Amino acid sequence: MRLARDIPVTAFYTSLVTVATVAFTIYVPATRGYFNVGESAVFLAALLGGTRIGAFAGGVGSMLADLILGYYLFAPATLVIKGIEGFLLGVLASRRPELRGSGWRLISVVASVLVFSLVFAVGTLFYSGSSEVSIGLPWIGTYGFVVELSYAFWALMGGAIAIAVAYASFSARQEAGYITISALVSGSVMVAGYFLYEQLFLGYAAIAEVPFNIGQVLVGIIIAIPAYASLKVISRRSRQ
Repeated sequence: MRLARDIPVTAFYTSLVTVATVAFTIYVPATRGYFNVGESAVFLAALLGGTRIGAFAGGVGSMLADLILGYYLFAPATLVIKGIEGFLLGVLASRRPELRGSGWRLISVVASVLVFSLVFAVGTLFYSGSSEVSIGLPWIGTYGFVVELSYAFWALMGGAIAIAVAYASFSARQEAGYITISALVSGSVMVAGYFLYEQLFLGYAAIAEVPFNIGQVLVGIIIAIPAYASLKVISRRSRQ
């Protein structure tokens, strides 16, 4: 019975990861690379679906996106790296420590400060200036426009996600700070995995891609953590 129930759920999250990855890309002229918002779907699949669904949806869904977008050389690595990322987050999220309110609040404050620092540092160092944004699906078409990203933008972005993490922790989901740190840990595995693959097997100057991948992790947290907190509250209320 559980297998029959898990199959459609796994298919849904796998499709969500694929669509989220291919639907929105940002081109940064400084390094001629892209990042996407697929990380948010990988995080949600792991947090809501658990380790097995997170691993399958993260790996297979992201690999399908690589194939659709034409990044065939990355597809095998993506299957493994994103699968491990989803699995690890599922494991960490399922093993939350038993803490009192003050302990959760301390973790939330640490997570908020850490996320703000990373968003501001990575944004101002690598993503400031003019950037080309592309939105669309391969079968429908792509629409592009240019945006100007300033230091103030990244300060506001970092502050917004820090406030969102703190709010979720203090009001809706006390463990949101722990989940944020868990997402950073699992995301760091993704960053390291692509760095090693590009450096050892493709011979690329892999260090240039590290800021993109860190950016993907941060964007994933910005979207996934508040969404997860809201969905859990809605789920809890629907059962009452």
